[in-house]
Amino acid sequence: MKITKSTCLGLTILLLVAVAVLGCGFGSAVARGATGLPAAGAAQAVAAPAAGDVTHSGEGYRFESNGWIYLHIEGKPYERGFQHGYLMAADLAESSRTLNYIMMNDTGQTWQYFIRAATRLWTKDLSGEYLQEIKGIAAGATSAGTPMTWQEVLALNGEMELTGYWYPGVLSGAYGAGDDKNHCSAFIATGSYTKGGKVVMAHNDWDHFVTGQFANVIIDIAPASGHHIIMQSFPGCIASMTDYFATDAGLIGTETTIGNYSGYDPKKMPEFYRMRQATQYADTLDEWVRYMQAGNNGGYANSWLLADADSGEIMRFEQGLKYQSVERTKDGYYAGFNGATDPKIRNLECGGDSTFYDIRTATGARRVRLTQLMNQYRGQIDTEVAKTILADHYDVYLEKADNPCSRTVDGHYELDPFQYWQARRPYSPQGSVDGKVMDSDMARDLSFVARWGNASGMPFDAAAFFLAHPQWDYLDGYVHDRPTQPWTEFKADAL
Repeated sequence: MKITKSTCLGLTILLLVAVAVLGCGFGSAVARGATGLPAAGAAQAVAAPAAGDVTHSGEGYRFESNGWIYLHIEGKPYERGFQHGYLMAADLAESSRTLNYIMMNDTGQTWQYFIRAATRLWTKDLSGEYLQEIKGIAAGATSAGTPMTWQEVLALNGEMELTGYWYPGVLSGAYGAGDDKNHCSAFIATGSYTKGGKVVMAHNDWDHFVTGQFANVIIDIAPASGHHIIMQSFPGCIASMTDYFATDAGLIGTETTIGNYSGYDPKKMPEFYRMRQATQYADTLDEWVRYMQAGNNGGYANSWLLADADSGEIMRFEQGLKYQSVERTKDGYYAGFNGATDPKIRNLECGGDSTFYDIRTATGARRVRLTQLMNQYRGQIDTEVAKTILADHYDVYLEKADNPCSRTVDGHYELDPFQYWQARRPYSPQGSVDGKVMDSDMARDLSFVARWGNASGMPFDAAAFFLAHPQWDYLDGYVHDRPTQPWTEFKADAL
């Protein structure tokens, strides 16, 4: 056969399609082998801006590093909000463009519908501080060329809650039926489980790629009152939302969403408000829980993994609307896998959640795998081991060592045909979009290490994905590539 340029192009396209279609198993192994990915524990970079890459607004500044946006804001509520909005104006414009586009297809309602709902639900209850910060974000974005109302910024902060909790209740559960809310894998460990007895906390964020790709913001907040905070977040958000944070009170925390959960009280306070208030003002773990309980509306219900970096105590706080539970220890671990460990929450607020014991599902498989990994690495867990755990691709259902899919700690719905769990849509463009780790020494220094893309470093090629899976082509042009990035250390007051 005569080899021409058109023949080579055709063969290239066929290879891309084969790799994407095969997904879980051999196809994904071929894709990884071709990239020369660094190991999970490869040497990490330190976040530093390239020459001329720092943008300032008052005392605030931003720069980009290895796929992440580092944003420092400080001062009183309105002024730190203005810094945020001004410096993130272009990102807010893209986020708004995306939400305006996808919302009708995904919910049957416009983005403006949810903006109006957020205004009705929450304006009357927000404290002056956070409403002023939100208004500052809108003013800053508008000043920088992205016209935005404070009502839209308010809706951005509650988007997960509006679409995943409030709206399904409005339609009596018609929208979102079968949404397992599988967002994130995590663990926190201390005492005999870790190297030197330090607290170690790790998390990867699972999300729909079209919205999760905006979670590449690391916000360093030095407020006029309360505690200094460093956290992962989204453009325009005053709380973390993913969640991953450390404060100068020595508190650190993360969470995984409780799957199959349905409780919600629209008359009470949204999760983003309670989380930000707890993180900014709590001095102790017990205070953090009390802030979260005050006005709890059940929205964005989570299994929180928390620690006091100074004492070495860790806590699992599971918060439903009707039921809550707190466990704590100075020698052990807690894992997060989107299942409620508290039997009251699981049975009375999650309908029994059969996924908890079903290793064909993301929840059941990761519950087993994270337990195995915690015991395998007992006494050795540090930030390097944590990276390895977050990048794990072992499939406990098929007993395959390297099978990235919905059942692995580093989750890949986009590679999963879901032949074993047919309630889910094959090759859905969602899954892990990052990895973050820290230990108690780093927490006291307000720093952590993060990897954008996913914890394993596997690249995501949007064009190849849509070519192989045209059923998702309505997202083409809105879901972006995530190339392999290195682990990078971020620290408060970076400049």
